[in-house]
Amino acid sequence: MTIGIMEVDLVDAHGLSKSDFFNKIDPYVVIQYRSQEHKSTVAKGEGKNPNWNEKFTFRVEYPGADEQPKLVLKIMDHDTLSSDDYLGQTTIYLKDLLELGVENGTAELRAQKYSVVDSSQSYAGDVRVGITFTPKVEDETYGQEFGGWKENQW
Repeated sequence: MTIGIMEVDLVDAHGLSKSDFFNKIDPYVVIQYRSQEHKSTVAKGEGKNPNWNEKFTFRVEYPGADEQPKLVLKIMDHDTLSSDDYLGQTTIYLKDLLELGVENGTAELRAQKYSVVDSSQSYAGDVRVGITFTPKVEDETYGQEFGGWKENQW
């Protein structure tokens, strides 16, 4: 098993749609990888075309328990007086990226657009995201450890 760091670069979104036409959209993104979760800042007043330019890191074990590791980005609309509204989500499958990272020492998906779909599976805009995976390089001293104890050189 390889352990590494996945860096997610949340760039921006375009054409986000909302069923409520009376309110402006104050979007934010909840990014989930397995049991880990990060939340972007709220793009207050930026409406349907917000810019975030934020980076988030996740600890990755590959291969892990699931056969098809994925990153889920849920786009939400922050509401002050009521609960936040779900605008849509996109899912990015990571198996190929993680395999390349393990093989080459690092792998990158440059920032690109991913379609956002709402709860009725209708197109609800695009979100632009880049992802980098870098396996952690093991320290050479680990090779001399036995059951957590280092062998003494007497």
